[in-house]
Amino acid sequence: MPNIIEINDARDPALDVFSRLTEAQLRSRLEPEKGLFIAESPKVIKIALNVGLQPVSLLMERRHIEGDGAEIIARCGDIPVYTGDREVLEALTGYALTRGVLCAMRRPAPLSLEEVCSGARRICILEGVVDSTNIGAIFRSAAALGVDAVLVTESCCDPLVRRAVRVSMGTVFQVPWTYISGGWPEPGLDLVRELGFKTVALALTDDSVAIDDSALCSEPKLALILGAEGDGLAAKTIAACDYTARIPMARGVDSLNVAAASAVAFWQLRAR
Repeated sequence: MPNIIEINDARDPALDVFSRLTEAQLRSRLEPEKGLFIAESPKVIKIALNVGLQPVSLLMERRHIEGDGAEIIARCGDIPVYTGDREVLEALTGYALTRGVLCAMRRPAPLSLEEVCSGARRICILEGVVDSTNIGAIFRSAAALGVDAVLVTESCCDPLVRRAVRVSMGTVFQVPWTYISGGWPEPGLDLVRELGFKTVALALTDDSVAIDDSALCSEPKLALILGAEGDGLAAKTIAACDYTARIPMARGVDSLNVAAASAVAFWQLRAR
């Protein structure tokens, strides 16, 4: 039986997860292993449910209860479903809901580096990428263009922040990923090499090779490393990689946005 709850008081502590908790508080609420994240839109929520993630509560426009949200409610058992008109929900959250549905979910248990990279031939490593839109777009490209796993340094934006999840269209639940902990670029790069990967830094340097270099394309296992918006990869990261590659540019353009560059690199260097 659906547990539909009309929002009468926006100050209700049960609504904190959708309105008053920061992303950092969501990650560590109560205990780190009980952290939460927000999935936005019916399509994204369904993908999360398909991979077995646990819903905690729902927030949706009243009109979606028997519309786009009906299947989700049916799949989520008796968890609370908080509802109201669009204006009420926008006032509560501070933003317009995409497709009018949010779901608070338990964060999945973190995977080890070995688990994430098991059987992988192409992986992506993100260094200091802090924009959630870029993170989401990179995950979507990774899923679409044959990247088997994503590793993120601890200086990156959390891939499970609401906007990253939404921009990824749920692919952040489908592509295995984990944080590289214990130090970057060392010993992080050494750990990746121990798993059999050659490393390629995407960077504009005088000794870089073109992204379609035959040696790169023929590597059986390759880790593509992309850096922060604006500054790119740290010099010590570039120096520690096996290759440095660039995407050839025309019309005097010096570089692409990191999300756009990732898509080009993923396609060109896909496993064959």
